Amino acid sequence: MPQSQTKHLTPPLTDEVVAGLKAGDNVFITGVIYSARDSAHKRLVDMMERGEKLPIELEGNIIYFMGPSPAKPGQPIGSAGPTTSYRMDAYSPALIAAGLKGMIGKGARDENVVAAMKEHCAVYFAAIGGAGALISKSIKKAEVVAFGDLGAEAVRRLEVENFPCTVAQDCHGNNLYEMGVAEYRRE
Repeated sequence: MPQSQTKHLTPPLTDEVVAGLKAGDNVFITGVIYSARDSAHKRLVDMMERGEKLPIELEGNIIYFMGPSPAKPGQPIGSAGPTTSYRMDAYSPALIAAGLKGMIGKGARDENVVAAMKEHCAVYFAAIGGAGALISKSIKKAEVVAFGDLGAEAVRRLEVENFPCTVAQDCHGNNLYEMGVAEYRRE
């Protein structure tokens, strides 16, 4: 497997930055990202199909597939681990075509998402499942910005500092999940 690098990113991401990311790179994100799950994704795509203005800017931004637990007093958010990404696969290609540059979740993406990532220069990051309490420490501020009626699945604007993740699938078609299996088989 190619040697991974550690990179620090600040959204919004450009095509040049995304093209420089390779499957296996460790990444720390500082800045603003958004959280949304399948119900919110469906609403966003429905709004796009009706020609409505979206409640968040997609161009260059990152969506974290996460539904947090309630925040304890004095904390911006509760446990904030990733959710399984395939539930967003039906909606991600449209959002990527509209300018979304990054997605964070867990588990591989389907071929339609990968094709959209290659065509529009987007990237998929994996966050560690089961590490929601640890990940939440990198979230400094969280506010609901759309679809508050969805509760934990509402769209949130998250201010993050050194949010840890790994490039799982890059815009060149490289897939860390497949690379890991191939490496294991060689050994």
